[in-house]
Amino acid sequence: DRIDDVAHSFCTIGTTWLEYRIEIMGDSIVTKVLLRTRMGADGVPSIPNFVNGEFTYTDDEIENIGPASGSLIARIPRTSDVTAAVDGAKAARKSWAALHIEQRIEWLDKIAGALRDRIDDVAQLESLDTGKPLKLATGLDANRSASNFEFFSKFAKDKLLTSETFEMETATNHVVRKPVGTVGLITPWNLPLYLLTWKVAPALLMGNTIVAKPSELTPLTAALLAEVCADLGLPAGVFNVVHGYGAEVGDAMVCHPDVAAISFTGGTATGRIVARNAAPLFKKLSLELGGKNATIVLDDVDLDTMVPQIVRSGFLNQGQICLCGSRILIASSVYEAFVAKFVEQVAAMKVGDPSDASNDMGALISFQHRDKVESYIALAKEEGGTVLTGGCRPEGLSGAFLRPTVIEGLSHTSRTATEEIFGPVVTLHRFETTEDAIAMANCTAYGLAGSIWGKDEKRAAAVAEQVETGIMWVNCWLHRDLRTPFGGVKQSGVGREGGMWSIGFFSECMNVCVMHNAHVV
Repeated sequence: DRIDDVAHSFCTIGTTWLEYRIEIMGDSIVTKVLLRTRMGADGVPSIPNFVNGEFTYTDDEIENIGPASGSLIARIPRTSDVTAAVDGAKAARKSWAALHIEQRIEWLDKIAGALRDRIDDVAQLESLDTGKPLKLATGLDANRSASNFEFFSKFAKDKLLTSETFEMETATNHVVRKPVGTVGLITPWNLPLYLLTWKVAPALLMGNTIVAKPSELTPLTAALLAEVCADLGLPAGVFNVVHGYGAEVGDAMVCHPDVAAISFTGGTATGRIVARNAAPLFKKLSLELGGKNATIVLDDVDLDTMVPQIVRSGFLNQGQICLCGSRILIASSVYEAFVAKFVEQVAAMKVGDPSDASNDMGALISFQHRDKVESYIALAKEEGGTVLTGGCRPEGLSGAFLRPTVIEGLSHTSRTATEEIFGPVVTLHRFETTEDAIAMANCTAYGLAGSIWGKDEKRAAAVAEQVETGIMWVNCWLHRDLRTPFGGVKQSGVGREGGMWSIGFFSECMNVCVMHNAHVV
């Protein structure tokens, strides 16, 4: 009852569970189980693979470090061979595909319900693994992980229970959707279970079996999903999880001849490797890659209502969302007023302990990633930029923390302004005309998302349509209708996810044309 009022820490307590203990005045009063694991001799838990309905471990393991504390959380398997997982998925394909879609909808509902029941566990594990604020992990990650299953369940009930037909004068065409087969899902560290379930739900719905590879930096909630599926009695082999490095287990998955499709979300450089290895095998391929998204501030912007939203769009999840607006293009006539208000609000953001609800930002995903982000701040200074706020580590914190950073004075074609940083760094750029803003927005190799802000909605929407990107928000950001297409252009990806786009990727369409009265002479 007092969980928000007490200091709590994650720890292991000599059992086969990953747990945390809540303490008041040094006295342990409750221990909550978060995840089943195998305890090592040194007291560090090991997370298992989930292969053909069984939890399995490997002798060779990878350390999983908590970015907010720098401490060792757990170890995960260093898997290099996916044969057992793919064989299990292949063996389960026929019986899973044979279920009526209404039966698979029931499974989505069961998984959604089980995740709702464990929503606090999901949030705790996600915050521990990523360093993000617990309140964000609860409101965004944990909630969306369950709602992905709920969405595709409802979507199927509304759209997929009757087949598509096309009538001709002499025949009827029936469109039949069949499973692709065994699909490989490779997901990133920034929104671990959120993005994994975004792929798992439609893949299961359409009758596919799955081999999933979560990021080695954030394995915990994928293990929880495997635990949920096992506890529910999902048939063995339908859903498999293999942990390890992308260059090892991920590559093995992409290259396996019995994996018919790959859905990958991650960095553009890795996406190139996935595409190169998948192409000779003619696999279906979906790539959701990086972004360098433009936020366009028009001259009729409402500063009081819109600046807080623009701050959120730049720094939510420590700027580690592919949709974050890392380049802000500002109309010259409002530049000074916007910058003053924007910098003031960014400077006031609190960075610290993810479990403290008063903090706006937690830690970056790793110390190595923080080094990369800091290298771009140093580059910005070399390129002539001025840091208006941030650019440094907060005092007194031992984890991978970094102050939110705002930089002005850079060319919009500079490396800092055109390369993906994926951290709490935003650059500011002045434009004179809307034509200039459009040209600046389109000058990078990326085209994932963006936003535009101004009181005249029609004008703003007209400008938005001229930006080379997959998604544009007008006077909002991260406002998602899951029925709509999600994905990018240029080096931001191949294909779309969401609604019928996800259904299309995870199924093969077959047309059956039935000629009427063909026997009549």
